[in-house]
Amino acid sequence: MTSPPDSPPPIAPTDAHTHVHAAADPGRLAIWTAPDGWPHRRYDRPGTGRGRLLFQTGRADMIEKYRPTLDHFHGRGWDVTAFDWRGQGGSGRLAAGDVGHVEDFGLLVDDLAAFWRDWRRGDGPHVLVAHSMGGFLSLRALVEGRIDPAALVLVAPMLALRSPVGAWAGGMLARWQVGRGDPARAAWRRLEGERAAQARQRRLTHDLSGFEAQQAWRAAHPDLCLGSPSWQWVAQAFAQTAALRADPRLDRLRTPVQFVLADADRLVDSRAAIRVANRMPAAELIRFGRESAHEILREVPPVRDKALAAINAFLDSHAP
Repeated sequence: MTSPPDSPPPIAPTDAHTHVHAAADPGRLAIWTAPDGWPHRRYDRPGTGRGRLLFQTGRADMIEKYRPTLDHFHGRGWDVTAFDWRGQGGSGRLAAGDVGHVEDFGLLVDDLAAFWRDWRRGDGPHVLVAHSMGGFLSLRALVEGRIDPAALVLVAPMLALRSPVGAWAGGMLARWQVGRGDPARAAWRRLEGERAAQARQRRLTHDLSGFEAQQAWRAAHPDLCLGSPSWQWVAQAFAQTAALRADPRLDRLRTPVQFVLADADRLVDSRAAIRVANRMPAAELIRFGRESAHEILREVPPVRDKALAAINAFLDSHAP
């Protein structure tokens, strides 16, 4: 089942500290159409000539969730752009209900490559900052030669999933589940209630006020939110991140790439990202300890500000 959007829902403004949407937004929402006709919701806000920065989110995220981050980079002079990945946010659905599904991540890489071709214009450097699933898709597109950023920043990139039974067994279980029923069915039921929300918060961020504000925003905008991933998504995530980690082209990649990692990440395996970074000739590692969970750019201010300062310095050095 596929359900592309008809028009971009209005973006809500934000308060940079609480992540609560509260004032008029000066950016612009529009629709970008992929070569196969699928409409994607995009956001653009012109800067002051520093260059162009594309920011891409993770699984089940939407543009609004990272508005404070977009505001930060805009404040540094960048033209900022983001688009919701196909199948989430305001870019339609690829399965029934709120299941986050994708048949093959190659489709999302195709979208990114096509968007990059359309977006890459004008003077100044063009850079890409990407979180989690977006980081995996961006690095894969770079390795395949389908995008050419002056610099790439990967924040908690999904280069391997954390699994309680290990990556090999987790991948085997996901493939078995794909074969025994509808691959687009939810891999697990999203639990509700205070205890479930607290468990999600601990996996994502230590910023309680920001998390609670995001939960309230999600409740008010359910049409932009996803629930659990499908078994096909999980199986593809295990298999395709493993394929990227094994790609010999990583050893020859000359584009400056910064890895911003949380060693205590409970959703993606930061150890795999470290091994990948150590193979890449122009990679830089920024690591946080137990003070940061998965959503580094939505962490408590000391962590978030330190991460953004490191990203600013990296971009200033490699994309002046």
